[in-house]
Amino acid sequence: MNGTTLAQKVIARTGGRDHVSIGEIVEVTPDFSYSHDYAAWAIDAFEKMGATRVHNPDRIAVCFDHGIPPNSSKDANSLKRVRDFVRKHNFARFYEGGTGVAHEVMVEQGWVVPGSLSTANDSHATSGGAVGALALAVGETEIGFLWATGKLWFRVPETRRITLTGAFRKGVYAKDLMLQIARELGVLGALYEIMEYRGDGVKQLSVSERFTLCNMATEVGAKGGVFPFDDVTRSFMQGRAKYPYEPVHSDPDAPYCAEMAFDLSQIQPMVALPGREDSGVPISEIEGKDIQQVFIGSCTNARADDLKIAASILRGKKVHPNIRLLVTPASRQAELQALKDGDLEALVEAGATLMPAGCGVCAGTHQGVLADGERCLSTGNRNMPGRMGNKNAEIYLCSPATAAASAITGQITDPRRALQGTL
Repeated sequence: MNGTTLAQKVIARTGGRDHVSIGEIVEVTPDFSYSHDYAAWAIDAFEKMGATRVHNPDRIAVCFDHGIPPNSSKDANSLKRVRDFVRKHNFARFYEGGTGVAHEVMVEQGWVVPGSLSTANDSHATSGGAVGALALAVGETEIGFLWATGKLWFRVPETRRITLTGAFRKGVYAKDLMLQIARELGVLGALYEIMEYRGDGVKQLSVSERFTLCNMATEVGAKGGVFPFDDVTRSFMQGRAKYPYEPVHSDPDAPYCAEMAFDLSQIQPMVALPGREDSGVPISEIEGKDIQQVFIGSCTNARADDLKIAASILRGKKVHPNIRLLVTPASRQAELQALKDGDLEALVEAGATLMPAGCGVCAGTHQGVLADGERCLSTGNRNMPGRMGNKNAEIYLCSPATAAASAITGQITDPRRALQGTL
């Protein structure tokens, strides 16, 4: 028998099988699942099935993050319904709005662990691959079915190997690499694949940077992204895991459907142009474009290290008078760390508006909606028309460094200029 991938091994274990083949449909019992505000729709599905008992509630959590605090009585009533359901069925944990983005919170709090199968009703559930989990997205109906039965099914995905070498140069970050990957693959270039990162360059990346890359796997159509368990992962998980775990690795002779390779030292700052996540260009091609809003937030790039990068550029500077700088920490934990480090102070003194930890502007269903014709430079993950609540506005994607430098000038700006002291 040939070697198998991490995805095959995790699906086989949770399916009670010794081996599964790529393309096979397998019924599994996930190790952990979670939801957010949209759990209300999962409740609809659960109740329509006639279910009365939630299976494995000790491995289910809910974290409000999309529209918090609620801005209408309709939304508030929906959140109350979810709270009541969670308490009635004794879920393992409920995280109130302001705790952070569910994906970030579940990894921080140790619910998503190496070698596990984690699922959530949000496309960016793929973020959990940062710690070596097989983290897969499903829909609200599927989450309701999982609550009712304890089971789900998945088609065993192919795996694409991405080899990283070298190290980033100053002013270049994981977001820039992801925008380069998206540019090369296209928005459906890795459809239903697992993007598995390997190579000596991996050890240069923190869990936060790995999170960024796994988070945006979905933007190229991938089923998931995953990094190998290593010393970086082990250190991060120390004292954090909520339940025992066993790391899983792909075999040396595992089958890969495709391979890519990137020398991190050759990556440069990138900006994705409005409309598609694969429209990234080197910043030199777009520098100088006027913008009206800068958003530093989302589950992609608003952890403590991201806020520190932005603060290092904005400290002692002022946000351009034509710019609204909105900062939304990915979690309360990240917010507290940035507060202790003085980074939030630097951002607010520069002119940033601090928003509650959560999704914030990213989803376009709550605060920070753009006006017609406005341009927003965002550290988020999506830039399709209407993403921030207005199809007549434009969204550009970038790293926190690029966002911070641009907030100072009022135009899209190469962050290396700020780091060199030439702004």
